[in-house]
Amino acid sequence: MSDQLTVLVLAGDVKGQQLITECKREGCRVFVLTRQALEGDEGWPSADVDEFFYMPSLTKKDEVINAVSYLARTEKIDRIIPLDDFDVEIASTLREHLRIPGMGDTTARNFRDKLAMRMVTAEKGILSPAFVPVLNHQAIHQYTQQVPAPWVLKPRSQAGAAGIRKIHNAEELWHHLNQMGDEQSHFVLERFVPGDIFHVDAITIGGEVQFVEVSKYGRPPLEIIQGGGIFMTSTQKRNSLDVLALKDLNKQVIAALRFQRGVTHTEFIKSHADGKFYFLETAARVGGAYIAEVIEQATGLNLWTEWAKIEIAGDKIPYKVPEKREDYAGILLCLAKQERPDLSSYNDPEVVHRVQRKNHAGVIVASPDAARVQELMESYSVRFSEDFLTAAPQYDKIDR
Repeated sequence: MSDQLTVLVLAGDVKGQQLITECKREGCRVFVLTRQALEGDEGWPSADVDEFFYMPSLTKKDEVINAVSYLARTEKIDRIIPLDDFDVEIASTLREHLRIPGMGDTTARNFRDKLAMRMVTAEKGILSPAFVPVLNHQAIHQYTQQVPAPWVLKPRSQAGAAGIRKIHNAEELWHHLNQMGDEQSHFVLERFVPGDIFHVDAITIGGEVQFVEVSKYGRPPLEIIQGGGIFMTSTQKRNSLDVLALKDLNKQVIAALRFQRGVTHTEFIKSHADGKFYFLETAARVGGAYIAEVIEQATGLNLWTEWAKIEIAGDKIPYKVPEKREDYAGILLCLAKQERPDLSSYNDPEVVHRVQRKNHAGVIVASPDAARVQELMESYSVRFSEDFLTAAPQYDKIDR
């Protein structure tokens, strides 16, 4: 029997091209299971995929289990890698069902369910905005009497800011809950905390964080999704008090959730009111919206590529995080009124990447000087507003 590993990649969207390519470079056979609607998409690195398999949807768990189990009759599947939040849960179930190494159902639930991750981390003393499960109506009523509005009503298992609704008073809340009917239990209600949102992107091996980068959003992703605007994030000065505090908090979250190996994307908010950091959510995946590309320009390390190496290595082969640079980088990204925006005038030497995506304008800037990155981000955001930004807000899958 061949020692060549067979990797099954679950891809609800076209992303993670570097992961697929790295798996092939490492000598693996690569299968991709994706949605029928994505068949033939030019974004796939098709030369690195041995075979594609298609289903109408990857959300119907029983159907996916049956399909992959059928494939396993003739193919020995050694690794299952999900590319997105929406794929993490089904990947863990498949691993359990087929007895394949990797994160199982219990740990995966903590990284998919916003209620579960809050309850587990709260038990360890990690601060998060005051929350209540949308289950018992008496408990919800007591919560609304004790915790001042506004609140945010969040789907427990959606990705990023998708599906989040800001609630301004109890009457509005009960109106929405009555409309939701049986869907109520799939939500969590939490206090809206005005503040600056940071994300911590990390690699963990053997339960120990081995690589970490701390970045700050220009505006909260929820504001961008609901009101339109320019999505911005940039890596932060590594010796700042905020960064040191967030590195420590991230370690606490990883330990509380008992995460052993892989990549994580974790968000915290620094409250304007009290200056404290509050845990918002985490995901066992690479951050979306070109965050991996930003981190690569700052450090030389690509999280997609490293994730592939970690999965292939498994528990038996030592994995070591490569040496990294300590530069700085940031991205500006928005929906554009032009189908193919002309970014040629954004030609400072620090521009290291231009986003090539229909009806989107985006650039990544990088420099050894953190102040220079921030200077460019500020000046470019003004120009983006004038040159590209659409007036009408539109939901875009920023975190898919």
